[in-house]
This record gives sequence, C-alpha cells and structure tokens, in this order.
Amino acid sequence: MAFTYALVRHPAVSGGQGRCYGRLDLRLARPKQDILTLVAKLAPLRGAAIHTSPLHRCRLVADALAADWGQTAQRDDRLIEMDFGAWEGVPWDEVPRHELDAWAADLQGFTPPGGENGQQLIARVSAFWAEIAAQGGRHVVITHGGPLKVLCALSESQPIDLARPAPPMGGVIEARA
Repeated sequence: MAFTYALVRHPAVSGGQGRCYGRLDLRLARPKQDILTLVAKLAPLRGAAIHTSPLHRCRLVADALAADWGQTAQRDDRLIEMDFGAWEGVPWDEVPRHELDAWAADLQGFTPPGGENGQQLIARVSAFWAEIAAQGGRHVVITHGGPLKVLCALSESQPIDLARPAPPMGGVIEARA
C-alpha cells in the first residue's frame, strides 16, 4: 500500500526564547494565525490520519486540523519532545556548563539529570514510524524538533543525527514512500 505523509513541526511558542524546553508545555505565540496557515497548507492531505504529540503546542494544531476535516486526531506519547529533566524551563546559560558539554559530546548517550537520552528518543520515535509505515496510507504527523530529526532521517533512509538542524517551527515536509 502507498505511504504518503506530512511531517509538521509545531509553530513558534511563547516564552521559550533562551530557555531549555522539551516537555514543558508552552503555548503557541500566534495560535490563530499559525493554525490557519497550517490547515491551509495541509488541505491536500484531507482525510489522512492525524497523529500528534499530546503537548499543547502540537495538540492545538492537530485538533484544529481534525475539526476542519471532520475527524479525530490521535495523540501519541511517542511523539512528545525529549525530556530534559532538571533542565526544563531553565535558561540555557544557567544549565551547568559541564552538563551541556557532556550532552554536546554524546547527544545519543548523555541523559540530562532526571530526563531521557537521545537513544530513548530515537527508540520511541522509531517505533512510531515503523508502525505507520507498515500501515501505509496517508498520515499527518505533528510533533517537535527532536522527534522530527529522527523522523526525517528515517523517512530519508539516512543515519539518525541528532545534531542535524530541525525543520523550522511551523514547517511542513511532505513525501511519498
């Protein structure tokens, strides 16, 4: 069965500038404007299954899209952003330098205090991808920068590199596999 998908990064958030946030549930900066833009961009995929991170910044987009299409968005915890533990909500310049250096040296293996490491992120996002790829059909996936780095690599059959740039906030990547 054909497999068509759109990978969507949530729009810009309010209150995240200069702070570490992953699972911190920040609100969208311009919800009405950004959601209307994404609903219009995704109109050609009307009727596709909608999968979303349960965090507000993704869920709001997914719920608006689902309402426009007359269907329900499926919330999936595997699409949530990386858990930065003790770093959540902390200004980047207040995160201990030695911890940031250790993370930068090993993006997949280092675990922020009380958080998760990149290998855990990769495992859960890869499991999600394998599931929808096996189903085939059409899918819209609304998530965050970290999961999108994994999804983009998997969709391109490339090695997963957590240092790669994430798609822009509000960005949409469409493809057929």
